[in-house]
Amino acid sequence: MKDKLMLLIRIQECDSQLMKLVAKKKILPENIDKLNQEFNAFREGIEKNTTKYDELKARHTENENKIKKINESIVKTKERMLEVKNNKEYQAMLKEIETAELSRGAVETEIISLLDELDKLAVSVKKDGEILKERQANYEQEKKNIEDDLNAVDTDSAQWEQKKIELQKDIPEEMLTQYEKIKKRNKGVGVTSVWKSVCSGCHMNIPPQMYNELQRSEELFSCPNCNRIIYFQDMGKSS
Repeated sequence: MKDKLMLLIRIQECDSQLMKLVAKKKILPENIDKLNQEFNAFREGIEKNTTKYDELKARHTENENKIKKINESIVKTKERMLEVKNNKEYQAMLKEIETAELSRGAVETEIISLLDELDKLAVSVKKDGEILKERQANYEQEKKNIEDDLNAVDTDSAQWEQKKIELQKDIPEEMLTQYEKIKKRNKGVGVTSVWKSVCSGCHMNIPPQMYNELQRSEELFSCPNCNRIIYFQDMGKSS
């Protein structure tokens, strides 16, 4: 009986490992999703300066184009002045040139302000880029580690399943059926140890007489509290 019990204990180890792998298969994709969300949120936050820099750069280009158009307009107006035949038209064109030059001055002032902001932002963008690069490397490594763990789950599960199948061959069918029934009723644990009269499955004390018999008998005992199959394990030896 003791040999059969040892086989049950090993089968329980297989089932415990399989339960952990099932939990892993569920939680690891959740961990990847959480990791992705955290990194994306970090990247969005740190890229705000880059976004602002790009916006200012676009405004700078737009203003440069405005200056170009204003200059072209002034040149054309000056060319038209050569064909003017009366003073009224001439004065009107002078006014047109003056207005264009004032407009160009305002645009040039804005360009100077934009260049100042762009210079300051360029420093922040460079620093942010270095931080993001380091964070992304850490993120990719952590994600790869989780994905490697996830890829290993199916292989590990198959190995534990095969090990369980091999062990089951040497267990009487009745004992195996009993174990499976108890396991289903007790959150996947059908066999558990007892030390110092305490069942490690339900953490309740078993009767002193049963504890004594458990230590010296080869019979199969069940915990009177949780009904799990129990066996004596001397925890003192492991310390």
